[in-house]
Amino acid sequence: MGSLYLTVRRPFVADHFHDLPGFVEARHGHNWEAEVTFRGAPGETEAPAGALDDWIARMDYTLLNQQASLAGRNPTAEALARDLLLHLEAEGLRVARVQVREKANYWAACRREGR
Repeated sequence: MGSLYLTVRRPFVADHFHDLPGFVEARHGHNWEAEVTFRGAPGETEAPAGALDDWIARMDYTLLNQQASLAGRNPTAEALARDLLLHLEAEGLRVARVQVREKANYWAACRREGR
């Protein structure tokens, strides 16, 4: 039998701003969405969904620039996807892919190479 995958998607609302050389943007909010595909076995749904929900609860209705896990980084969809991947891996989960949507037409994806 091949690998089994579980995909979980969760919305969240958060603000951020950009302050980069040549690109400054005032504080503004988005209706973000995180989507994670986990590798697992039948019935393994509670831990992956719970770990994603924990991360969402930490980010939801916050100013992302103030998140400790994003310190020193511009809080873009790319940075959030990486942060979420690291959070889930620290929980011992087998993650195939993480995607974070910032806008309807803007997604960033993250995964470990070789997985």
